[in-house]
Formats: sequence, structure tokens, C-alpha cells
Amino acid sequence: MGAFEAFMLTVIAAATPLLLAAVGELVTERSGVLNLGVEGMMTAGAVAAFATAQLTASPWLGVLAGLAAGMALSLVFAVLVLTLAANQVATGLALTLLGLGLSGLLGAGFVGLPGERLPKLEVAGLSDLPLVGPLLFGHDALVYASFALTIAVWWFLFHTRAGLVLRAVGVNHDAAHAQGLPVIAVRYGAVLFGGALAGLAGAYLSLSYTPQWIENMTAGRGWIALALVVFATWRPGRALAGAYLFGAVWILGLHAQALGVGLPSQLLSALPYLVTIIALVVISRNRTLTLTNTPASLGQPFVPDR
Repeated sequence: MGAFEAFMLTVIAAATPLLLAAVGELVTERSGVLNLGVEGMMTAGAVAAFATAQLTASPWLGVLAGLAAGMALSLVFAVLVLTLAANQVATGLALTLLGLGLSGLLGAGFVGLPGERLPKLEVAGLSDLPLVGPLLFGHDALVYASFALTIAVWWFLFHTRAGLVLRAVGVNHDAAHAQGLPVIAVRYGAVLFGGALAGLAGAYLSLSYTPQWIENMTAGRGWIALALVVFATWRPGRALAGAYLFGAVWILGLHAQALGVGLPSQLLSALPYLVTIIALVVISRNRTLTLTNTPASLGQPFVPDR
């Protein structure tokens, strides 16, 4: 029971940053914008959160700094692709390189320093319950926020008029513009929201998952979050399931290495990425499911005066 509890706790920790980043990118893509800079925004959020918490001794200020860093980079992306109509794929890749390089530069002085950890939100009388207590009542605020945000995004997209507007913009921006909908403003909001959640995902990595700063500590999680959006076919509930599936695969690879399984360590380290590729291949073969949920205007620039 103790081993199972420890495994589940590590799966939750591994899945949380994937879920936060994936839900943010899902909203961005639902509006018709493809932002491949999730990895860069996560890294920027991680270094900003760690540095701020280190300098102020407040992990909560670190969380806010991580959120702000993700939004700042996403704003740069939004100006380039929405106002200046730059290519979304190229700009997203450039954003990742910018985030990785900038975080390495700004975080050089913080490598090896002890970090400020987010406190656990324990509930008296419930956190001490065997198995159920630690799994349900012994996490920090960002774990619970990831669930709350997933539910809120689902409700927003499918049960509010604003969510309907966002989805309409993603399906056909020309028709939405003809109906008088503010296409550019809606996409700005979606891109900034995606950046904020990517920054939160990075903050979770440096303030909770491993409370320290090391260069490239996101280790490709931003790319997995991008793949999760496709795996989930742009549905928040499926993103939640996918995040925990990939989180479990990630932790299984680490446990297998610790147990000395007779497989090359390089293969075990690559296991999450291999599973990601396989999952995308399987999803892409179901064209009906993919085409039904894919925003038709995804990745297409919109310039009203053309």
C-alpha cells in the first residue's frame, strides 16, 4: 500500500504541469491560433517563479511571477502573429528558442540554490486518513488549481456564450468577423490565457515538483503538452485523462530505471516521448474524430482588411 501511495503521488506531481500547459494551449488552439512556444513559456515561468521566490522568500509571489512571465512571452507571440500576421509555426518555434535562451541567461546565478517550496494544503483530520488522505488532501494549491481550471475551461467552452464565440472564431474566422465578432481580441485573450497557464506549469516545476532551478528543467514537457491537445482532440476532459496517462508513463520509466530493469536507460528515458508519438499516430488514424473537433481555422492568419 505504501508503494502504491508513493507511486500515485509521483504520478499526480508529474501530470500537473502537463495538464496546466495542455489546458492553456487547448484554449489557444480552440480560437484558431497554434502556439508552438509552450516549452519556452514554461521555462520562462519556471525561472521567473524560482528567482522571485528566492529573492522574496515567498513562493506565492513566485507563482505570480511565473504566470506573468508566461503571459509576457505569449504577448510577444500574439503581437507578431495577430497584429503583424507572422507565420504561427515559425514564430512559435522562435518563441521556444527565446524562452530557453533567456531563461538560461537569467537563471545562471540561481543554479544550485535551495528553493522555496509551495506549502501543502493539508486538511485537519482528513490528510491523515490512510491512502485517501495523502492522495486527496495533501497537495499544494496548483494541483487543485489544475483540476479547477480544467472544469472551468470545459464549462466556459461548452456552456457560455463567450465560449461559443471563441469556438466560432476558431472554426471560421471570416464568418465570425462577418457576424461582427472581435476575432483579433478573442484570439489575444486566448493566447494570453494559454501563456499564463504555461507559466503556471513552469512555476509548479520549480516551486513544487523539484524546488530548484536547472537549465532546461522542462525537459520537453511543453512539447508533450502540445501533443496532449491533439491526443485529447481539443476536449478538456480528455486532456485531463491524457495528462495523467503520460504522467504515469513518465514515472514508470523512472521507476524501471531505479529497479534496474534490463533495458537501456536511454530507452526508458525516451519512453514518454515514444508513447506520445504512438498516441498521435493512433489518434490521426481516426479521421472522423480528428476532423470533428479540430478548429478549422487553426494556424491560419486573419487580417480583416485583406
